[in-house]
Amino acid sequence: MLKASAGLLCLLSVAFAAAAQTLVSAPAAAAPAAAPGHPVTLSIYERARNDNWQWFAAPPYNDSYSYIQSLLRISVAQRVNRWDWQTELSQTWIGPLPSDSVSTVTAQGQLGLGGTYYASNSNNTEPAAAFFKQGFLRYNGGDDKNIRLGRFEFFDGVETHPKDSTVLWLQNNRVQQRLVGNFGFSNAMRSFDGADAHLGSGSWDLTAMAGRADQGVYNMNGNPELNVDIQYLAFTRIAAHGRIVARAFGLGYHDGRPGITKTDNRPLAVRAADHKNIRLGTYGGDLIATQPAGPGTFDFVFWGALQNGNWGALTQSAGATALEGGYRFTKVPTMPWFRGGWWRSTGDNDPTDSKNNTFFQGLPTPRVYARLPFYNLMNSTDSFVQVVDKPYKTWDLRSDLHWLDLTSGHDLWYLGGGAFDNKVFGFTGRTANGHTSFASVADISSDWQATHNVALNFYYGHGWGKSVVGAIYPTDKTIQLGYVELIYRWGITSGAAKSK
Repeated sequence: MLKASAGLLCLLSVAFAAAAQTLVSAPAAAAPAAAPGHPVTLSIYERARNDNWQWFAAPPYNDSYSYIQSLLRISVAQRVNRWDWQTELSQTWIGPLPSDSVSTVTAQGQLGLGGTYYASNSNNTEPAAAFFKQGFLRYNGGDDKNIRLGRFEFFDGVETHPKDSTVLWLQNNRVQQRLVGNFGFSNAMRSFDGADAHLGSGSWDLTAMAGRADQGVYNMNGNPELNVDIQYLAFTRIAAHGRIVARAFGLGYHDGRPGITKTDNRPLAVRAADHKNIRLGTYGGDLIATQPAGPGTFDFVFWGALQNGNWGALTQSAGATALEGGYRFTKVPTMPWFRGGWWRSTGDNDPTDSKNNTFFQGLPTPRVYARLPFYNLMNSTDSFVQVVDKPYKTWDLRSDLHWLDLTSGHDLWYLGGGAFDNKVFGFTGRTANGHTSFASVADISSDWQATHNVALNFYYGHGWGKSVVGAIYPTDKTIQLGYVELIYRWGITSGAAKSK
């Protein structure tokens, strides 16, 4: 059996050993000055959102509904000389969820995320839970050198912190979390139990991470671990005075959950009989580049990856690539930005052979790239244009237009963002019925940091389904999502005078 992630595991062990040696041997003079008395910081984060769905019609089931969700995160953190620690509790609630938005017609499935939350929480219309979100200890060796152990959130693609605002936006919105993220749009989100390490100095960074995914996302209880683990290694370099950021990465993925039926284009009986683990390796790189020209700046983004390993009893061979570019008017007060791009990931054309050619997204945050969340980056081709503007320093506007197709009509229309409990696979799929023409999407969003503590966000998206959608939902091929969101942040640090 091909062990796609074996080499990556060896590299990870070397990287962790190098990080430990570097941290131990770092001179004492490089240590940051400790705050007098080692004060403790208490932080509170509350996100309240009202979601309003109109899914593709599937009578007699409920495809139009609203619900409210609340996510409360309370954390305590402290820095003591070279060490820092953080512990965080999360409390989630969502409701009232529709009890009639999961169709018994297999191809139609869950009619929007209201149906997904309902099915993922034992058919509870108002699920709630409190759980241990984060808890880690970190040793800091000065500069960008540290080792962290415990439970934490992890995001691929943000190993560096560009000072240029254009490069930073591209990194955060067009590169990060394609393969690994906290699924931040969901109510319970995702954490990892494991360790990560950084070695860096100024213009470069080497990041290694090994962890096991925790339950959460759509399941309100994020406490248990899953038998799903990843190994990640990335080298990132900043050049041209911060105008270029390049990264090479490798990701090992293993899913050993027993009794879980995989989501792919094979017949159900064949998939149910496949009890072999998933072991995949994904290897690639990305590049962000900007160039000042005239009254603004051109930007270019490339992302690409190849994938191999074992998809249960099948041999995995897949890949994906993204090409994007745009121009931002930096000498205009609102800094309007016009961009366009193209994404393509491979799909599987033959459900009867011994290969799986569907690009697997891992444990991502899919909504970063699918803001109207009825699709993801698997078996998909996405051509898009977008406009970004900033009327005020604290107000961001954005609008996207996407033309979506499935890469293979013999594969599935995939949804979801990966494993989140021990009952279901985590990605769902609907048959394409031989079609590839999928949908068009237009949306608009407004994000306003009203005060230092309060943010108000708005989103509306509208989708027009085509032949893929029409074959499953013939009554109405349109989809809409609108939400209003309030985010409150508050923190306080204990006074040094109270500490010894």
